[in-house]
Amino acid sequence: MEVALVAAAVILVVALVAVVPLVAGRRRRQEPGGGAQVLDREPGVGDDAGSPPTPRRAVTDVVLPEDRPAAGVQVDQAARPEAAELEEIAPRRRFRERLGRSRTALSNGLSGLLTRGADDEAAWEELEEALIGADVGVATTTELVERLRARAKAARASGPELRALLRAELIDAVGTADRTLALDLLEESERPGVVLVVGVNGTGKTTTCGKLALALSEEGKQPVLAAADTFRAAAIEQLAVWGDRVGAPVIGHQQGADPAAVAFDGLAAARARKADVLLVDTAGRLHTKTNLMEELKKLRRVLERDGGQVREVLLVLDATTGQNGLAQAKQFAEAVGVTGVVLTKLDGTAKGGIVVAVQRELGIPVKLVGLGEGAHDLAPFDPEAFVDALLAEEPDPAP
Repeated sequence: MEVALVAAAVILVVALVAVVPLVAGRRRRQEPGGGAQVLDREPGVGDDAGSPPTPRRAVTDVVLPEDRPAAGVQVDQAARPEAAELEEIAPRRRFRERLGRSRTALSNGLSGLLTRGADDEAAWEELEEALIGADVGVATTTELVERLRARAKAARASGPELRALLRAELIDAVGTADRTLALDLLEESERPGVVLVVGVNGTGKTTTCGKLALALSEEGKQPVLAAADTFRAAAIEQLAVWGDRVGAPVIGHQQGADPAAVAFDGLAAARARKADVLLVDTAGRLHTKTNLMEELKKLRRVLERDGGQVREVLLVLDATTGQNGLAQAKQFAEAVGVTGVVLTKLDGTAKGGIVVAVQRELGIPVKLVGLGEGAHDLAPFDPEAFVDALLAEEPDPAP
């Protein structure tokens, strides 16, 4: 009897040893997202190739944590406390909470006008200085204040009426524009919609790509990320982390490879996967460097080869740089045809007026704004919510 029990135990152990790896392997294959695929090949191979290149090997095959969604799948908000919490915050209140510095600076300049009235010359000067200090721009500020004075005089406005008139003028200054991303309602033959993300060093392009991929995935779209920043150390790894989180493939080459070749492979991979969107992260470059701007033009040409369509060219500007960002925007717009601006770090600056300057002086709409460091802090720009946040007399009370 003892011999039989021992034999049975041995058979059971052998069976477990054989079965456990199979179960683990199956679970690994069923993990959501499928991991990030980074392609490895010699730089420049796909630059002029007639067919999509074949990767030599998969450098990474990351298994996503169980709480991460597969690309193109609606996110279970209960599994994302941060997203669920943000859903409860009205967009207007969210802007108000994050634009405290800009609001304080403008309120200081507006207080004299509201208390001393429209007949006080010094109060108008204080308002003008506050608007210029907020980087609304000298020309725009002068025009805005002149119109506001004329309207205030005609209406004999004071106090709340002056605030309402200023609100109307600021909303008008921001302007009306189509601020939606051109990624909806694409026919199957038009997919993937390509988004090229550009800008100078340190503005947050890679983070913007990741946050945008997350937002698109939560809308039910399937994104693919192309790591065309092949110069900055760890740029590919940083994008791969976002890919893991979102459940989106990340296509990249070794550091120093030709960015256009990465974009080529990214488009081929997105087409093969029937993805909805290809997000191309590019290296930061000074707008004054002609050779680097030419490289950006080449990258766009490669993306538009064989029927590819660049739907959006998003210029990422650091809001804390203020008016310096305008010169950058002009050069990038001339090189690759910028369709929209992403203003990052808007929550950390008193220069929120740069939103007005970008729209008025460049005619390029601000489409997205960064309101914090959280994964869900990339928000669609809402002009009225923005202006109301700047002019709010006090924050909303805590719930």
